[in-house]
Amino acid sequence: MIRVAREAGGEAHVEPLNLGERVRELRRSLGWTLEEAATRAGLARSTLSKIENGQMSPTYDALKKLAGGLAISVPQLFTPPSKQQVMGRMAVTKAGEGQSQATVTYEHELLANGLTKKQMLPYRATIRARDLDEFDGWVRHDGEEFLYVLTGVIRLYTEFYEPVELRRGDSAYYDAAMGHNVISLSEEDATILWVTSLV
Repeated sequence: MIRVAREAGGEAHVEPLNLGERVRELRRSLGWTLEEAATRAGLARSTLSKIENGQMSPTYDALKKLAGGLAISVPQLFTPPSKQQVMGRMAVTKAGEGQSQATVTYEHELLANGLTKKQMLPYRATIRARDLDEFDGWVRHDGEEFLYVLTGVIRLYTEFYEPVELRRGDSAYYDAAMGHNVISLSEEDATILWVTSLV
């Protein structure tokens, strides 16, 4: 796949788009591990790893699964992120109508999913994990992240700080490139609002 860019003089030149880098960028912007992204897409972890590292060219069926798992269209896999300002947009997500994405440790309900080129990724998360050992290492990605506890009690683990216990109404804002994980301390699964920046 290729994309066209314009130089200062107005002349167009063609730049290659690296599908593997684009997929990795999309996955990390969501804060997902290879395992999480592969599970959501219905692909083997090794297959996704090979795609990201340019070691294999995915079939169209694999591209459809990958796009579905990332909650985007197939063409968006080949479209570089745009810095273009878009004004006057709005999306309403009624309770329970977000797109559900379940993993072993979290269950995400993606909000404002109909909007493309978002600067933030908002989602409601149900925290299933009860122990740090349930995670395959730290979650880390570009950007910044904000969480707000809706119900229950959680413990936020971060790479450079002591674990912190947060209850309903508490919040945290942190650098998402710093390793982080969240577990529920409640008898029931805790729920939080999570907002991740995409820039």
